[in-house]
Amino acid sequence: MPSNGGKRVYVNGPEETIKYFYIFRLADGTIKRFDISLDARTLNYIRPGNQTPPEWAKLSYYKCSPCTLDETAHEFCTIASNIGEVVNAFKDSASYENAHVLIMTKARDISKNTTIQEGMSSLLGLYMVTSGCPVMEKLKPLVRYHLPFSTIDESVYRIVSMYLFAQYYLKGKGKKPDWELKKLADIYENIRLVNAGMSERLKNAAARDASISAVANLDDLASLVPILINDTLASIEDSFSSYLLE
Repeated sequence: MPSNGGKRVYVNGPEETIKYFYIFRLADGTIKRFDISLDARTLNYIRPGNQTPPEWAKLSYYKCSPCTLDETAHEFCTIASNIGEVVNAFKDSASYENAHVLIMTKARDISKNTTIQEGMSSLLGLYMVTSGCPVMEKLKPLVRYHLPFSTIDESVYRIVSMYLFAQYYLKGKGKKPDWELKKLADIYENIRLVNAGMSERLKNAAARDASISAVANLDDLASLVPILINDTLASIEDSFSSYLLE
């Protein structure tokens, strides 16, 4: 990581926070904006002090099967308590409705004419990974280099790269690395169980299907990643030929 006179510098955001701004322009001209601030060191979501979690955010309400949080210490699901504003904002929206989605970061702006469902998938994905869920935190390293609207090939490349970074750090700490990616499928199986639990919550919270379909989009990706890893790695092997000749 770059340094400046011994002072820690984060290249993708201010030293204290990383900010993402999601702006949805709906077909009827309505604008919906969501500002996300993350701690630049931990990548934890910085929750605004004026938000009250909805009833359906209670941890005991359709608790995800792999959840390890203690209900005596956590009244609310860490994810559900943070996505209430988004779910409420789109409670009257259908997943297929058109929207122009603009994502603003310090480094660049990304925009796409798409559906509410696809824009919400990207937004909810950020909340789900940065809210303190023990399962979803495995994907947290991706957040620093968030890539909205990525293709499946881009997603697999980023996920495998992240996982191999993790093995490098494990090896450096004297632990056994998983260079064969054997445990990556297990991570995604638990992620799918979280998606299933979140879908059950949202079925009882959203008046229409935009939020539910957004989570379904994320689950589709989670189901495809373990299946496509070998094919993706094989398809790009030639681009690494300069390394393989050494």
